[in-house]
Amino acid sequence: MTAPFSRRDALAAGFGAVLLPSTLSAQPAQKPAEFKIGVTTFLSGPASVFGVPSRKACEMLVDQINASGGIAGVPIRASFVDEAPGTDHLVGEFRRLVQSEGVHAMFQSISSGSCLACTPLSAELQKLTILWDCGTQRIFEENRWQYAFRTQGYGTPEVLAPLLYLLKHKPDFRTIAVINQDYAWGRDSWELWKTGMDAMKPGVRVVAEMFPRFGSTDFSTEITRLLALRPDVILSTSWGGELVTFIRQAAERRLHERSLMVLPVAEASMPTLGRSMPEGHIIGTRGDHWNNHPSPANPALFNGLVNSYRQRFNEWPIYPVHHMAQAMWALKAGVEKAVAAKGGGWPSDLEMANAFRGLSFPTPTSTITLREDGQGLEDQIVGLSSFNDRFPFAVPKDMIQFPGEQVSAPVGQKSTDWLKTLKPDFIASAGARIG
Repeated sequence: MTAPFSRRDALAAGFGAVLLPSTLSAQPAQKPAEFKIGVTTFLSGPASVFGVPSRKACEMLVDQINASGGIAGVPIRASFVDEAPGTDHLVGEFRRLVQSEGVHAMFQSISSGSCLACTPLSAELQKLTILWDCGTQRIFEENRWQYAFRTQGYGTPEVLAPLLYLLKHKPDFRTIAVINQDYAWGRDSWELWKTGMDAMKPGVRVVAEMFPRFGSTDFSTEITRLLALRPDVILSTSWGGELVTFIRQAAERRLHERSLMVLPVAEASMPTLGRSMPEGHIIGTRGDHWNNHPSPANPALFNGLVNSYRQRFNEWPIYPVHHMAQAMWALKAGVEKAVAAKGGGWPSDLEMANAFRGLSFPTPTSTITLREDGQGLEDQIVGLSSFNDRFPFAVPKDMIQFPGEQVSAPVGQKSTDWLKTLKPDFIASAGARIG
C-alpha cells in the first residue's frame, strides 16, 4: 500500500521491555564483528506515514537487542534506504548493500512493487531477504525462493478476514459500493474481495466501483453518488491521508448513517482521525496487533512494546511497527537456530536461510510460522469502531480473530483460485470472538 505502481507490479499494499531469547555462548572463529542489515522503507512521500514509524521501531529494537547481547553474541547495525525514488533506485541500493557494504541480511519493503523488483535479487546474490511489510500474494504464489521469507501476513487474509466479519455481522446486505485508490492495491484488493464475496454470498449487487486518482483530496463527487445510491455496504481499502480525508468528508455529510463502512486497513489512520471516526463500522489492521488487544499471548511483553514505543516517540505504535518487530524477532530466532545447528559455528548464507523455512517465533500477541513456501501465517483481528476512556481514537470492539492458516491460500494455490472454492458454510466456522 504505497505510491502507485503498475497494476501487475504492485499490491499494497515494538517495543519496550522486549523479552528476547537467550544469546548463545559459542564464539565461532568466523563470527563477524557486527551483523549488518539493510532496511528498505519509505522515508519520504505519502507512504512515509508507514515508513517512518517502521524505521523508529527498527532503531529501537536494534538498541534493545544489542543491549541484551546481540544476535548470537553479535551486535546489529542497520542501514536504511528510502523506497520513494522508485524501484530502479532500490534495486541498485540492494546490490550496493550486499556487494559493497557486506550486509548479512536484507529487510524489504513496504511497497509490493519494491518486493517484486528486489526479491529475485535474493536468489541472484544468495542473500537472506526478509519481506517485512509488503502484501502482494504474487511473491510466493508465482515463484519459489530459497533465500526469501515474509514474516507477516499478506493481501489475501487481510481482505478475507474483514469480508468474513461483514458476512457474520450483517449477513443480509444486498448492495455494495467500493471506493479505492486507483492503483494496484486498490484494484487488486477489490478483486480479492469480490472473488470471495461472489463465492460465499452470490447475488450481491455492486452498485458502484469508484477509483479516484491516487493522491486525491476531494471526494465530494464520490460521496454525492454514494448518498444517492444508498448501498448497504461501502468498502474502502484506501490508506493514509486519502482514507482520513474521505472519512472526514463523508462524516460531514452523514454518509456513515446510511451505509456500513468496511475499512480493512484502517488501523494506521485511527490516531489521525481521532474522534472524527464514526462508531460502529468495520475496521481491520494488517494482523492481530491492535493496541487494545484483549488477550495477547504475552501481556507483559505486549504492554512493554506499546508503552516503550509511546515513551520514546510520543505516539501510539501502528501496524508497521509490529511488522518490523516481527521481522527483527524472526531474524534473531532464525540466525540463532542456524548457529545452534552448527554447534556454535557461524552459518553460511545458505545455512542461515535454510533455518528460516518452517521457523516459528513468538510475538507479543501470538506465534507466527513461516511455511515451506516462505510465507508467514499471521492472525487477523477485525472489529467495530468504538471509543473508550483509554484511547483518544477509535479502537475495535466485538472483535473476531481469524487464524492465519484459516484465511490464507494453501501452499501451491493462487489466491483467486482458492477464494473461488469457498462455500457459504465457511462463514460460520471461520474465526472466534475475543472481545
